[in-house]
Amino acid sequence: QVQLVESGGGLVQPGESLRVSCAASGSINSIDHMGWYRQAPGKGRELVAQITNGGSTNYADSVKGRATISRDNAKNTVYLQMDSLRPEDTAVYYCNARIQVYSGTFYYTGDYWGQGTQVTVSS
Repeated sequence: QVQLVESGGGLVQPGESLRVSCAASGSINSIDHMGWYRQAPGKGRELVAQITNGGSTNYADSVKGRATISRDNAKNTVYLQMDSLRPEDTAVYYCNARIQVYSGTFYYTGDYWGQGTQVTVSS
């Protein structure tokens, strides 16, 4: 019913910038918060940044000042701009969104995840 598709990951050098995008599609009635999580090898998944439908943002301490999350509600898309990337930012980045879906007969609200996009920071 709903898909989140990430794009924009890749290999960058330390100090460079990268922007990842995530587009939601399907039987979407509304989207509450959207966010980005990441999981490095051997570690748990952690929140990177989150944005509400009103535009309020929240960042992990490790990326404050280097990351900017934004969204385009008309396109059901969320973006994460990462600057001054460090090797420790290397991880699979996952998009997350709380979405209200209309099935045609009822509404359902759930948390949806993208498939992940690899970001590697290395010289």
